[in-house]
Amino acid sequence: MTRSAAQPFDLITMGRIGVDLYPLQSGVPLAQVDTFGKFLGGSAANVAVAAARLGRSTAVITRTGDDPFGTYLHQALKEFGVDDRWVAPVAARPTPVAFCEIFPPDDFPLYFYRQPKAPDLEIHTEELDFFAIRATRVFWITGTGLSEEPSRSATFAALKARGRAGTTVFDLDWRPVFWRDPRQARPYYEEALRHATVAVGNLDECEVATGFREPRACAEALLAAGVELAVVKQGPKGVLAMHRDGTVAEVPPVPVEVANGLGAGDAFGGALVHGLLSGWRPADTVRHANAAGALVASRLACSSAMPTEAEVEDLLARAAARNGAPC
Repeated sequence: MTRSAAQPFDLITMGRIGVDLYPLQSGVPLAQVDTFGKFLGGSAANVAVAAARLGRSTAVITRTGDDPFGTYLHQALKEFGVDDRWVAPVAARPTPVAFCEIFPPDDFPLYFYRQPKAPDLEIHTEELDFFAIRATRVFWITGTGLSEEPSRSATFAALKARGRAGTTVFDLDWRPVFWRDPRQARPYYEEALRHATVAVGNLDECEVATGFREPRACAEALLAAGVELAVVKQGPKGVLAMHRDGTVAEVPPVPVEVANGLGAGDAFGGALVHGLLSGWRPADTVRHANAAGALVASRLACSSAMPTEAEVEDLLARAAARNGAPC
């Protein structure tokens, strides 16, 4: 995909990328798995893919290793319609991989191989295209990007350069294994929240960012920290969205038969961006995001499983028909 400087992206994400190696056997411990499927992975990359599948122009700022897996990720991004101009190789760092085990409906252990340091944490401030970051309609950062230098400083530089232009989403994205000392995370989260207009995370992630775990308390704390819209994911209890203007939306989950819960949050994120760009009400935005996440949870893969708008609308229509309510 080629775009000129005069054409801002709908979405630029910044953060993690890698190769997901998923077992092609469900209910089998990793030690006994014989075959795996190879997929593009990483939260920032997957959110860009999810939004692209919904018709949005997207790009990702990240780093890979200078190796065959890095080449594969470039190819996969292009195939998914995600611009890879800000994806560069880091010679000293191998492309990270992640393995998972699949025990539906709710047990999906994930094993990251990112040591001694993943290349996506080697994003330097001087390498950033600040013009593009300011111009994009939505800019998306993740908690993982705050876990180490130089990525942390680059993320904050990007946030400061963007200011309050457009929509800036902070995906709380809490992975304690990525932090040398997880107890040091909250100040960095608080600083990022001061620059963001939207925060999204599950209860564990919200607790890291705010110190609260009760959903409404989490949402209120996120708003007090500086965002305009707080989205709190509650798993089987659905999603709570709270806007600074007083709007509150509580949306139940969309029931599906779960095949692999990994990636559902990234599909949710891409659909959240789509709803924000479409100017939908928080309730409609979250309802569509819930459905997108449910569709991916019903499929094996992450990136290649991201749904189209037609698939999301179809699932919502079927769910409404079951409930005897209009879509």
